[in-house]
Parts: sequence; structure tokens; C-alpha cells
Amino acid sequence: MKKYLMTGVLAIVSVFVIAQHKSMNCELFRYSGPGLKQIGWLATKHSKEIQSSAWSVGCETLDRDYAKFSIYKDYVGELGVKHARLQSGWAKCEKEKGKYNFEWLDSCVYGLAEQSVKPWICLCYGNPLYGSGIRLGAKIFTDEKAMEAWLKYVSATVSRYKNVVNEWEVWNEPNLGNGGYEEYSTLLMKTAETIKKVQPNAIIMGFSLAGLPLKFAEEVFKILKENNKLELVDRLTYHPYTCNPDDSYTEIAKLEALKNTYNPKIKLYQGENGCPSILEWTHALNNYPWTEISQAKWFMRRMAGDRVRDIPSSIFTIIDLRYYNMLQSFGLIRSNLLHEIIYKRPSYYGVQHMVNVFDDTVKPVGELEYTSNAYRKMTVAGFKKEGSPLVLVWYKDQIPGDELKWELVNLTIKNTNFKDPVYVEMISGKVFEIGKPDWENKGTDVVFKNLPVWDSVMMIAERSQVIVKPE
Repeated sequence: MKKYLMTGVLAIVSVFVIAQHKSMNCELFRYSGPGLKQIGWLATKHSKEIQSSAWSVGCETLDRDYAKFSIYKDYVGELGVKHARLQSGWAKCEKEKGKYNFEWLDSCVYGLAEQSVKPWICLCYGNPLYGSGIRLGAKIFTDEKAMEAWLKYVSATVSRYKNVVNEWEVWNEPNLGNGGYEEYSTLLMKTAETIKKVQPNAIIMGFSLAGLPLKFAEEVFKILKENNKLELVDRLTYHPYTCNPDDSYTEIAKLEALKNTYNPKIKLYQGENGCPSILEWTHALNNYPWTEISQAKWFMRRMAGDRVRDIPSSIFTIIDLRYYNMLQSFGLIRSNLLHEIIYKRPSYYGVQHMVNVFDDTVKPVGELEYTSNAYRKMTVAGFKKEGSPLVLVWYKDQIPGDELKWELVNLTIKNTNFKDPVYVEMISGKVFEIGKPDWENKGTDVVFKNLPVWDSVMMIAERSQVIVKPE
């Protein structure tokens, strides 16, 4: 017989007294949990207080005014990330041929730097002055005059920000455009060479794949190899949108193997990935009944899956984006049509907890062997911090749901021992006791009894490694 635990009665009552502009779902997380004795809440730090990490957050679409950087600037540093992705916006910078206005981009680049967040810039899209479009999927230009103007713009942009930015991504999701891999390969090679002329130590991020199109990637690699340009690219960026984030890793492994056959020095970088918080009719992961709860779980599983594989990862996106045809709901922060902030979603707090705990002082060990009486498939991800183990556990076999429900399981983790473990629910940041009768080391393994497991990420760590907020 399976044991289940659901808590939330207080939450149901609490939603009736929540003030306007406050997330009811955050209250649900606050007043529910796995049924263990709570001993505190995870402490969090500003980006200025974190020395280094690979975590990035998306600050995209400012080039098309789908959001306003000034509105959410301070929330980026509060989140704790050390990197943020921007899009350069050729059309917004060059509205008159040969004349550039970078004032809007200055506020973003230097505003992030003020938060101790390092910007990386995706150089995109086209410019109507030269006959090319500015939206996602716009055709990559091929005529000589447009390419010449583009490369001048690239040179001017890199020259302006080279003291702050050294990571440059070439275009966004070129496999969605009317142009093919040949057009993109030409653009990639010429743009990368232009960047290197201005900033020899620049890191070039290429491909920026929508999904995991192995054929497109392979054709680009072939052209780079034919032109002896494989060394131009330092990172392969990709955007693996899947309803179950755990389902993408088989194809990611294939992408890794593919790039290794051409240049194993190139590193994978998950450059854009996120999840809606409502049912949407267009864009990624549409036509599925997402909620703010399932969105938060989705982010936790994507981040944990990337981190245990040592893949740098960017969260899409910091705030809801007002596209020309809709208000998108991917944001960690909910906003309205006026770009005003309404509230932080549960996903904001979950991401904040993940980036605070899993900075560069934590090293991934890989997925751990385990045995369990659970009827569902799970991931047990291993890490080390100062020689101490950290373990993340979650059910991986289904799309994240919106129930606050845990199953009590017996779990044996191989080749892992603890001295004084505690349990942390990563979305809410609640820290719980694990009773002494419910765990023991057996030789080189650790055995847990009645451990609450669910379809989101929870952490088991040494008490000494978990910093809780002061009372």
C-alpha cells in the first residue's frame, strides 16, 4: 500500500485573506509541505554576495520593447544569478543608416553590471533599413549590402561593450527562419571573425538552436569544418523546450556526441528555456494547462537536470513579456500590459533558492545509483560541497503537476553517507528535520525511510551546509 501526504488546509483558508497583487500560489507553498518538522527557511543572497556561478536569467526582447528593464532591474540582483542574456537589437540601435543609438542598451548592460550580474549578448535580429525583419524567425539576410551593414553594427557594439561583455551569441534560433543552415553558417563565421578582430579574447556562442535539431546542427558543423572555422565557436547554445524537462536529455546527449565528433572543446550551454504559467495558444509548450505551481516545478527540474550534468543554464525569463500578439506568461515575475510588476511567482523563489545553493562552490558528481520502493521513476542527483554530499531527488517520469502532494518512500542511495542530514523543499525554501529513526548509514550507503518525494526537486544536505534565515 502506498503512503501519501497532502497538506494545504491552512492554504485553502489563507487564500481568502490575501491582499491584492499577492500570489495565492506562493501562499499555498508557504502553508503546505511534506509533513516533516520545519526548522527554518533557506537564507538567500544578492548577486553581489555570490562570488561566481554559471546561472543565467533571460532579459531578452528589450530590443522590441516587450518589457522594460528599468522596471525589473533590481529583481535580477535579488535573484542571485551571476549572468543575464540580452538581445542587442540592430533595428533599435540603427534607425538611421550609419548612425547608432546605444542609450537603451547602455542602461541594460551597465544596469546589470551594477547588480554584479555579467551580461552576455545575443547579436540579433535584422533591420528593415536593409530589408530584413526584426522578429523571431525572420529571414537571415544574404545580400552584400545588408551583411556589410550588419558587420559594421557588430563591430560598433563589441567595441562599445568589450570592457563589460566578452560573451557574444550569434543570432537567435536560426533554424526557425526562412534561411537555412548555409545562410546561418555564413553569418556565424563572418560575425565571429568580426568580433574577434575587436575583442580577441571574446567567447563566441553559436547555433542558438530552437529545440534540438541535430540535422541543422550537423550541417552547420560540416560547413564550419569545410572552411577550417571550427575553432571560431566556443559554446553551442540550445533551447530544449519539452513539457517534461527530463525528456530532453537523451537528445542533449546526442547533441553532445555530435559536437564532440567535430570539436570536443566546444561546450554546451542551455541558453534559453522556460515554461508558461497558464495555458497559452502560441509560443513554446502551448496548448497545455500549465499553472504557477507546475511552472515552478518545471524550473526546478530543468535546473537540477542541467546542474548535475555541469551544463551552464539560463532561465527564460525574468518577467512576463508583452509580445505584439499576447502577454506571455513565462516570467518568474508576473506583470501586466503596462509592464508593471504584479508579484513574484513561486518560480522566482524556487530559482532564487537553486542559484543561491548551487553556486560554483558546489560540484556535480552525477546521477547516483539508488534502490527504492517507489512505483515511479526518479532522479537522484549527486553533488559535493567542501567534501560534504548534497543530493537532489525528484520524480522524473511525468510532466510536472499542480498538486502539492508527496509520496512517502524508502530510498537507499549508493556510495553516499551523511552525518546529520536535513530536508529542503527547494521552491518554498523550507528546511525540515529528518528524524533519527528515519535514516541510517549502512556501510557505504545511506538508507531513508518514509522520505517525502514528489514531482519537484527536494534536497538532502548536511545541516552544517544549509544556511537558514535568522529569526
